[in-house]
Amino acid sequence: MKINLSTDVVNQLSLVGAAAIILLTVFVAGKYIKQIKNDTASGELSEENWDGIGEYKNSLPTGFAISYVGTMIFAIWYWLFSPYAVNAYSQIGEYNQEVKQYNATFEKKWKNPSKDDLMGMGEGVYLVNCAPCHGIAGDGIDGKAQGFDKRMTEAQVLAVIKNGQNQLHYDMGPMPAGMASGDDAKAIAKWIAGGMKGQKPAAFAACASCHGEDGHGNNGMAPNLAVYDYPTVKHVLTNGKKGTIGTMPSFKGRLTDVQEKAVATYLQSLQEK
Repeated sequence: MKINLSTDVVNQLSLVGAAAIILLTVFVAGKYIKQIKNDTASGELSEENWDGIGEYKNSLPTGFAISYVGTMIFAIWYWLFSPYAVNAYSQIGEYNQEVKQYNATFEKKWKNPSKDDLMGMGEGVYLVNCAPCHGIAGDGIDGKAQGFDKRMTEAQVLAVIKNGQNQLHYDMGPMPAGMASGDDAKAIAKWIAGGMKGQKPAAFAACASCHGEDGHGNNGMAPNLAVYDYPTVKHVLTNGKKGTIGTMPSFKGRLTDVQEKAVATYLQSLQEK
């Protein structure tokens, strides 16, 4: 690769600095080698001594003083005014800027994606980020993690009813524990796990105040109990969630809005199978 030294500030500074160091080294080394050969110690001895070894009260060499002051001036210039001053440039900042620009281009390109586009994108994101725990087929690896063939199992519904839920930070607030018990809780769990088909249990009235009569979450105000819609998936990806094999980390900032929508679309397709 050919480097244009007339426009490359870094290389210009490096060459000038290297030349200056070489010249100063030659000059200083020559000067002090000559002094070692010819000079003899002289001057006034200081009062302090160490085992009979004393020091002369010699003034600071001019070269040392100039070098010290020059170093301070260079440090101030470098930190405040150079092209690489504080807050002027960093590799992390450059990386973040490139990611921001890429995400903006990505969002613009996929501003109005079709369902097929979302399906393909969602599958790709799922296989890279989700499949290691949830399984390639979305089956939860034999029930060890959340499977996506259905929204929730009876056991999961019963666990939430018993213990409450405060992980996803919905606008309706945390779900308190013990909203139902006994046969009522079992009836609610069976109805939800069965896809909310057939006669709705009367006890579901306690749930409907937040989740809606249809269980779809009051337009994103609470979790959708029927399907993995976009608000549900976004809340899980943003906040993470404690699961049976550990805690799912937050993916906040790692996926764009369209990628989150794509994941929701793909998960719904697994549930529809």
